[in-house]
Amino acid sequence: MTAYLVTGGSGYFGSLVVQRLAASGHRVRVLDLNDADDRPGGVELVVGDVRDRRVVREAVEGIDVVLNDVAQVPLAKDPDLLRSVNVDGTVNLLIAAHEAGVAKVVHTSSSAVFGAPESNPVRPDTVPAPMEAYGHAKLAAEWACLAAVRDGLDVSIVRPRTILGHGRLGIFGILFDWIADGRDPIVLGDGTNRYQFVHSDDLAEVCVRAGDRAGPSVLNVGTDRFSTMRETLQALCDHAGTGARVRSLPVGPASLAMEVGARLGLAPFAPYHWKMYSRSMWFDVEHLDEELGFTPRWSTDEMFAQSYDWFVANRDRSTDASASHHRRSAEQGALRVAKRLSGLLPVAR
Repeated sequence: MTAYLVTGGSGYFGSLVVQRLAASGHRVRVLDLNDADDRPGGVELVVGDVRDRRVVREAVEGIDVVLNDVAQVPLAKDPDLLRSVNVDGTVNLLIAAHEAGVAKVVHTSSSAVFGAPESNPVRPDTVPAPMEAYGHAKLAAEWACLAAVRDGLDVSIVRPRTILGHGRLGIFGILFDWIADGRDPIVLGDGTNRYQFVHSDDLAEVCVRAGDRAGPSVLNVGTDRFSTMRETLQALCDHAGTGARVRSLPVGPASLAMEVGARLGLAPFAPYHWKMYSRSMWFDVEHLDEELGFTPRWSTDEMFAQSYDWFVANRDRSTDASASHHRRSAEQGALRVAKRLSGLLPVAR
């Protein structure tokens, strides 16, 4: 039986990892500021902040493998939090893990470290080039991980594409809300940009397998079956059967409107949204089979359909203000007006 610490184990993704490990009979401990209603019996909870060195030292005591899933998400829009949680918190954890003799750390990073890549597919050795605060913070955390490896700690870095799965809401809660009400989702431009996602179950499997594997690694994770943004959203509309159809807005004005709305606090966007929504990005995932014997289970269409169906079945719970960012739908703000007007836009071709 392996002893695991899952930081951020009360959040959307962390809780899935906790449940998977507990179901496999491992000893599991969570470090989080909050508890989760679905924390399995027998799973320990250390309530505290990853930026608190004393709490982190307590949390890693007696642990074999650390899965570092705590993160300050872009929607928080607080550069100090982005830096202190994602970077300083990771440094605290790495130092404590090294001092406690932890055998393995798996750090969940982000595809945001690549910004808008010059070419696709992105590979594990592609040079990162973030273009906004969140991506810069996640890259700095990766640098801390690489420094820890040089000091003798076994650390693997896992970079997921955009995460979906049952219970995953945030900005997707708005998309699902529109389609469920028969309102038309919007793409920027013609929507022919290819965009890759990853199911949370596939990501959890990669993280657990990485924790079982000795030796540092860098792993880029996404589905191997995906298409263009327009095709993806139209497939979801067809699955929902509400009459929604994908509409199109010109890239420049729409991106500017997203940015202005976000800066004025009128819309739930972060820089990555308006910079990347119209661009192509995908990972080469062949190395996952080579290093971990893993192939993705979920296609993009399958994960969108499952996530949407969960939203419809649990819609009354989707606005719980006490839930973490990804466990509740983002506040629509001025997008409520856009929702009513979406049918007036041109249909994407």
